[in-house]
Amino acid sequence: MSLCGDSEEEDTGPHQTHRPESPLSSCVSMKSDGSMDRPPDFSGDSTPCDHSVWRTGTHTAPSGHQNLITNDPTINRSRDTNPDVVLQRVLETHKSSMKRKVEHICEGIINPENQTLLKSIYTELYITEGQSEGVNKEHEVQQIEAAVRIRRQDTPINCNDIFKPSPGQEKHIRIVMTKGVAGIGKTVSVHKFILDWAEGAANQDVDFIFLLPFRGMNLVKDEGYSLHRLLLVFHPELQGLKDTQKYEGCKMIFIFDGLDESRIQLNFHIQEQKLCDVTQTSSVGVVITNLIQGNLLPSALIWITSRPAAANQIPAERISQVTEVRGFNDPQKEEFFRKKIRDETQANKIISHMKTSRSLYIMCHIPVFCWISATVLQEVLPHDDSKEIPRTLTEMFTHFLIIQTNMKNQKYDERSEMDRQKLLQSNKEDLLKLAKLAFNQLEKGNLLFYEEDLRECGIDVTAASVYSGMCTEIFKEESVFQQKKIYCFVHLTIQEFLAAFWVIYCYVSNNMEELETFLTRQKKVSLDDLLKAAIDKSLQSENGHLDLYLRFLLGISLESNQELLQGLLPQTESSSESLQRTSQYIKEKLINQNKPHNVVLTKLSGKKNISTERAMNLLLCLLEMKDSSLHEEIDVLVKSGKNLSPAHCSVLAYMILVSEDVLDEFDLKKYKTDDIGRERLMIAVRNCRTARLGGCNLTASSCKTVAAALQSPDSHLTDLDLSYNEILDSGVKHICVGLEFSCCKLENLRLQRCSLSAVSCSALSSALRSNSHLRLLDLSINNLQDSGVELLSTALRDQHCTLETLQLQCCSLSAGCCSALSSALRSNSSRLRLLDLSNNNLQNSGVELLSTALEDPHCKLETLQLWRCKLSAGCCSALSSALRSNSSCLRILDLSINNLQDSGVKLLSTALEDPHCKLETLLLRRCSLSAGCCSALSSALRSNSSRLRLLDLSYNNLQDSGVELLSTALEDPHCKLKDLLLYDCSFSALSCSALSSALRSNSSRLRLLDLSYNNLQDSGVKLLSTALEDPHCKLENLLLRRCSLSAVSCSALSSALRSNSSHLRLLDLSDNNLQDSGVELLSTALEDPHCKLEKLRTDRGEFVRRR
Repeated sequence: MSLCGDSEEEDTGPHQTHRPESPLSSCVSMKSDGSMDRPPDFSGDSTPCDHSVWRTGTHTAPSGHQNLITNDPTINRSRDTNPDVVLQRVLETHKSSMKRKVEHICEGIINPENQTLLKSIYTELYITEGQSEGVNKEHEVQQIEAAVRIRRQDTPINCNDIFKPSPGQEKHIRIVMTKGVAGIGKTVSVHKFILDWAEGAANQDVDFIFLLPFRGMNLVKDEGYSLHRLLLVFHPELQGLKDTQKYEGCKMIFIFDGLDESRIQLNFHIQEQKLCDVTQTSSVGVVITNLIQGNLLPSALIWITSRPAAANQIPAERISQVTEVRGFNDPQKEEFFRKKIRDETQANKIISHMKTSRSLYIMCHIPVFCWISATVLQEVLPHDDSKEIPRTLTEMFTHFLIIQTNMKNQKYDERSEMDRQKLLQSNKEDLLKLAKLAFNQLEKGNLLFYEEDLRECGIDVTAASVYSGMCTEIFKEESVFQQKKIYCFVHLTIQEFLAAFWVIYCYVSNNMEELETFLTRQKKVSLDDLLKAAIDKSLQSENGHLDLYLRFLLGISLESNQELLQGLLPQTESSSESLQRTSQYIKEKLINQNKPHNVVLTKLSGKKNISTERAMNLLLCLLEMKDSSLHEEIDVLVKSGKNLSPAHCSVLAYMILVSEDVLDEFDLKKYKTDDIGRERLMIAVRNCRTARLGGCNLTASSCKTVAAALQSPDSHLTDLDLSYNEILDSGVKHICVGLEFSCCKLENLRLQRCSLSAVSCSALSSALRSNSHLRLLDLSINNLQDSGVELLSTALRDQHCTLETLQLQCCSLSAGCCSALSSALRSNSSRLRLLDLSNNNLQNSGVELLSTALEDPHCKLETLQLWRCKLSAGCCSALSSALRSNSSCLRILDLSINNLQDSGVKLLSTALEDPHCKLETLLLRRCSLSAGCCSALSSALRSNSSRLRLLDLSYNNLQDSGVELLSTALEDPHCKLKDLLLYDCSFSALSCSALSSALRSNSSRLRLLDLSYNNLQDSGVKLLSTALEDPHCKLENLLLRRCSLSAVSCSALSSALRSNSSHLRLLDLSDNNLQDSGVELLSTALEDPHCKLEKLRTDRGEFVRRR
């Protein structure tokens, strides 16, 4: 298949390694991590592997075997008395040999100087038991960048325990399949597994571990191979084992590494030849299939590694367990850089730089890319030249090419243009041959290539340039096949970069014959015609196999990158006009500017819309070209307030996703569009911290997009509001799938009025028990009923539940749920700090049950909201008892809109006087109170034990007599009240005299006083104004809405505000007949230098004072 042209011919020579015909395979994914024992080292410390994994598969293999090396003392004594000296010697020699094979990692050129101990650099990889759901058709780097596929929940297991069943499972695990994209660390995980065994750190019941890489087995040509002979090829130390029957008594593990690189025919559907003896001969493929089928050595354990696209070569029913290597998560990325770069200051600088570029940092999920980035930045950053520091993929790989070319001279100064140019010029011939090799093999879709492929491109296989770290010999010469070497690039992205460079080189050199498969015409082609052809070819790919290649091609077209490559290119060829036309062409593939700001998605070749992944890649291409014009155009459109079409929304969402900056808040309502547009914008939640999606007509289907974001390791989402959407129970189930993922960072989830039932509570309960990070859950205004809350209560008792705030307003609850809640609150595991059960029919019996929990020493509840719960004075006795308990932690209690009456408040007042009571906020709005309760409250406030800071008695008939009683408390030095709310309490100007006196008291601590909706009149405000001028008055907020005031009040207040003694910051005079003259008096006061007022509210609006 050609990269961009019309030719579809492929070389089908017998020595080539082709990708499978499955659409999963990518012609750009050139190399599995089997070559990882060359360049990078990805994983590391000296402890045994400890990876997390997912479990799938139902195959049950035969169990039972006899191992010759065991901890069973009876068997050891038997061995001591009847030693098999030869076998013991072979076992010891084999173990030593395996240790030598895997204990080192080699970086770049293969020589002793580049050998690093695996233990010293090994960084734990993120591995899961199981695999990503669905068939993954995307380019492997696109898989990393997209990270949108739904995954099953991770089940952590130890890598050394991959052959052990999970707790509670009885099945025998015989064959394990480990999947992972190229360069993700599969082979290094295998090597660490072997090293731990060889050093005695793990799996000591295993006698033999045989490592059989497919790339090596590809070279076995004849048919006369038995299993024993095949093992001798890769493990010559077995020569001494003459009695092959000894295999039957040993516990052994066969590791087949790199199934995706296999050229061997594995036929499981037709029994070509049944082999039952390790000495029977056949083809290598038949030997392997008989071993996997269990005909040969049925007790042997088998571990197969593969890239995802090729894993289906082994029938699913043969696999006992599937694991998937996910690469590095964010902490592991940092760990790798710190192990690779010993200088802490430099490591910090490199990590900081990588985090500033989201596209680069996401790529660091792949260990190979971490190695490339570390290699480049170690060289570039010390020179502190901001122009040289790579910020795009193309810049990173361009520097990598230069550095690897100069590997023999580590003191090379990256800033010296002359030195760089001379360096590249002196190596030009070899590098161009490598680039041609990359392009040719990329077109043919080959995974690996051999000496004859190098010779076809004129490469001398003995030249040091071949081993410059760009192209690495990957088959160790200790094999009997040492005359048949295998080559590949360090990673698929290296080959894509070099292939893209070859295209630009041929164009600049007018060598169009080399690009005959690239274009239909070879003469008089402009640069933008060349790039447009590549764009069209890339968009025709369903799996994005040309995405990275296209980004490199467009990146290298920049003059700045071509200048870095001077010495290789005869001259730069990057006219601004060509790049502008190319940029416009890309934008036209996404948008059609028929009129200003009218953006419409176009169709490709009259067929279907460009997929999300291809559209995102086009935007990434613009980033590689350093073109921000599209972003600016969309930004102008959004700020204009005009309607956004669904097409606008798609482009905007892609832009948010590829942005280097994470949005602090994504508010879907902010964008003026229809329901279809909002659905398209939804994918942007993957790149924000807070998502406000309330009241946007979202459905259960929308929740799949949100769930995918929650499961992404790169998601930053911590706060999610889906309130007032009909997402139903089915939508919540999708969300809960995301919540159960270990990488989910969500802490706050709001689901008010989402048409939920008790069914949702079952899913949420499960999620809360699964190591979720959720701290706040708001399920208010949903028909959960008691059964739903009982399910949630089981989660609150679980040690893994981290919930601290649970809001259940108006959820059709009764006293029936309070028993379960009370039990949960008394649990030692519960971390709940706030519980809101307002607007539910709990009645006194329900609150009495909750009160028993408040007295329990394990209860950590600090806020209890019970407004409108059909309570009476009867519940106050139990609450009072709980508040007086030494164990109670309650700080805030809201009993508003309940018929407590004076008798109930008197009971609560006795609790306020108790030294054990910790209550600081008491809300008693509309509780059928009169002045009769104020005496008890006043006494409590004057108590030395009271800690009350806020008291709300609004909407109660306290009258002047009640307010006067409260005022006496404010003057007491023991009173700690700071906020007093007396909104609509039926008192008059008479109360203002007592309040004024209290405010002038040296003992008063009052900061906020709300007297709104009381008939104070001007005379009352005059009294209050005298207090404001007093140096002892500490009042900062005075609310006087609808108090029958006129301009007369403004004169007194204006005088008070100009006083040097006034501390007032906020004054609310709304809904009063102040007239213009009154407002002008207040405005004049605001200009006085002594006035400290910051906000003034009147019917004319809010005045904010600017200092």
